[in-house]
Amino acid sequence: MSFTTRPELRGTFGMVASTHWLASAAGMAILERGGNAFDAAVATGLTLQVVEPHLNGPGGDMPVILWSAERERALVLNGQGPAPSAATIERFSELGLDMIPGTGLLPACVPGAFAAWMLMLQELGTLRLRDVFEHAVGYAEHGYPLVDQICATIEGVEQLFNEEWTDSGALYLAGGVPSAGDRFRNPALAATYTRLVEEAEAATSDRDGQIEAALDAFYGGFIAEQMVGYCERAEVMDSSGRRHRGLLSAADLESFRARIEDPVAFDYHGYTVLKTAPWGQGPVMLQQLGLLAGFDLETMGPGSADFVHTVVECSKLAFADREAWYGDPDFVDVPLGELLSPAYADARRSLVGEQASGALRPGAPGGREPVLPPYDDVARDAGAGVGEPTIATAGETMVARAMGSRGDTCHIDVADRHGNLVAATPSGGWLHSSPVIPELGFCLGTRGQMFWLTDGLPNSLAPGKRPRTTLSPSLALREGRPYLAFGTPGGDQQDQWSLNFFLSHVHFGFNLQQAIDAPMFHTSHFPSSFYPRSQEPRHVAVEARLGTEVIEELRARGHEIGVEDAWSLGRLSAVGPVDGMLRAAANPRGMQGYAAGR
Repeated sequence: MSFTTRPELRGTFGMVASTHWLASAAGMAILERGGNAFDAAVATGLTLQVVEPHLNGPGGDMPVILWSAERERALVLNGQGPAPSAATIERFSELGLDMIPGTGLLPACVPGAFAAWMLMLQELGTLRLRDVFEHAVGYAEHGYPLVDQICATIEGVEQLFNEEWTDSGALYLAGGVPSAGDRFRNPALAATYTRLVEEAEAATSDRDGQIEAALDAFYGGFIAEQMVGYCERAEVMDSSGRRHRGLLSAADLESFRARIEDPVAFDYHGYTVLKTAPWGQGPVMLQQLGLLAGFDLETMGPGSADFVHTVVECSKLAFADREAWYGDPDFVDVPLGELLSPAYADARRSLVGEQASGALRPGAPGGREPVLPPYDDVARDAGAGVGEPTIATAGETMVARAMGSRGDTCHIDVADRHGNLVAATPSGGWLHSSPVIPELGFCLGTRGQMFWLTDGLPNSLAPGKRPRTTLSPSLALREGRPYLAFGTPGGDQQDQWSLNFFLSHVHFGFNLQQAIDAPMFHTSHFPSSFYPRSQEPRHVAVEARLGTEVIEELRARGHEIGVEDAWSLGRLSAVGPVDGMLRAAANPRGMQGYAAGR
C-alpha cells in the first residue's frame, strides 16, 4: 500500500499527535519552550478539555501509558475515578432503575482526569502549573473555532438544553445553535482555570507545592464545593426519563488521587505490547493478539476476507472474556494470568471456524465458570440500537436524542528528544451527557453507566469501585526499548481499531500513516459498554473502501455487514522513535486530528 492522505512525519526534536490541531500545536509549543513530553502532554490534554467539549472535559477520566527515559521503565497512570460511596445497587433499586442512566448526574463518578494530569506533571514534568495551563486558558477566554461535530452535537440536544438543562443552554445556545467555524468562548471555564492557578501560586512558590494546591482546590476546595453543591441541589432529567440528583459527596472527592501502576505486558512477534490492568478493557487487545498469534496473517494479506474474518472472530472471543471476567482488581479476582497464557489462547483458537459465530462465548480460565451480564434482557428491552431505548415520556425523548450523539473520546501521543513517550486517552464530561455547572463552565462525567446493577459480576456496581472503562491507550516496546505510543477514541472499538493499526504495521510493513489510513472495520457483536447496553450479533462495520468483493465474501461467511462511509471508522494517532529519529502520524477522518513535529 503506497497511498496515504498525509506523510508520516519524521524529525529529531519532538512529536505531538492528537485529535485536534490546536491541542497538538499547544503541545508542540511546550516542547519548543523546553518542556519534556510529559509537560507537553499535560498542556495538550488541558487544551483538549476546552476545544473538544463534546469529547472530554475536566469532569472526565483518563488512563495513561508512558515510558520514562529517566526511570527506564513503562508506567500506567490510573485516572479512572471510582463510584461515589452512596452509589449502591440497592440505591438504584429504590429509585426504580435496573440500569444506570447514560446521562445526567446519577452516573457521575469521581473525576479522574485532572488528578492524572497533575500526577504526570508533578512526578515526570519540569514546567510550572501556569505554563501548562496557558493555552487552555487562552482558548477558553478568547475563543476557538468550532468543528462540525460540536455544532451537530449541540443541535441534537437543543430542545433538552432549552427546556431541561438550561445551564448548558445558557453557555452553548446563547446565540442559537452555532455553526462550524464560529468562534466560541467559555468564560466560566477560563475563570475556573485562572482561579485554580492563582490560588496555587498564592499558596506557595514551590512548583510541587503549587501542583498539590491545585489538586486541593479541585478535590477539596472551590471546584469540589461547586461540583458537590450542584449534585445536591439540581434535579436533572436523565436517560431514564426522570429527574434525579447526583450522588457525589465531598468525602468522595477528598479521598481520591490518581495513582501509578505497572502495565500489563504481552509479547507478540518481537514486540511487547503494554496496556492497563483490567479496570480498563486494555487486556482485551492482548487476548486478541494471543489468539491471532496462531494464524498466518501475512499470507492472508491486508484487507482480505480471510484477514477480516479471522480478526473479527478472535475479537468476539476476547470481548466475551471481557464481559465475563474484567473488573476493578481492587474488588474482584480477575484471572489475567490464565487469560493471557498460551495454553488458554490455544484452546480458544479452536473455536474460530469458517463461518461467523452468533454466540457470546467466554472461556473458563483455570476451570472457573464464566458468568455473563443479563445482556439478552437488556438488548431486548433497550431497543434495536444505540440511542433507541423505549420512549415513555417527553423528557425521555429529549434525552434519547442526546444519546443518539453519544460522547466519544480524545487521544494524545507525545515523543520528545530525551526518549520519553506518552499515550493518553482522556474522555467523559461530554457537553451533552450532563448539564454544565454554571460556576465552573464544565459538566460531570457519566462513566458510572458502565457498571451493571446485577450482583455477582466483575463489573457490578459497588461504592468506591472503578467502572470498567473502555479507555485504552497503548505502548509497544521492541527489544525492551520504547518503540510506539498509539491509541484512538471509539469506546468498545478502541481495542479493535488499535489492533488493526498495529497488525497493519507489524505484519504488512505499513508505516504509521499508512496503517492509520488503511480501511478500518470492527464488530459490535458483544454488549455495548454504554447505556442502553445494546448488542448486534454477527454485525461487522466496515469502511466502503474495503471493496465489494471482500464485503460479499464476508456476508457469505455469515457476517452481518454494515457498510460505512469510506473514511469514517477510527481516529488513531501514533508517535515513536525510529532509526535515530522520531516519527508521528494522525488520523485524517473528521478533518481535525493532526500531528506536529520537527
